[in-house]
Amino acid sequence: MKTKPELELADVKLIAAAAEAEALKNQWAVTIAIVDDGGHLLWLQRLDGAAAISAHIAPAKAHAAALGRRESKGYEDMINGGRTAFLSAPTMQGLLEGGVPVMKDGRCLGAVGVSGVKSNEDAQIARAGIAAIGL
Repeated sequence: MKTKPELELADVKLIAAAAEAEALKNQWAVTIAIVDDGGHLLWLQRLDGAAAISAHIAPAKAHAAALGRRESKGYEDMINGGRTAFLSAPTMQGLLEGGVPVMKDGRCLGAVGVSGVKSNEDAQIARAGIAAIGL
């Protein structure tokens, strides 16, 4: 039987706090979502001023990153590159930059999805959160 690392509540809180700090430092109103390796929501935080739609987009970005075990930007690039058939993949939403997987020793522990500013800024916030747990 194998064992695998997983995100604990303490990890999730550290990620969320660091992501929030990065957003506030830049005065970015965003929603931050954190999911486990199956894409199940562990945390959702909508900062003051964030658009209501961002509360739907951030978890979708995190879900895509966790299930694909890669940044959601890869899907956006694939589709923009002409592989539009990928849009028919089952249960895949949030195929936009801003979802970043939490990886440790080649294993996906979950993902962080952010929505509310430019996509590269969303990803910057997500990475800042992940860095808080040393990954």
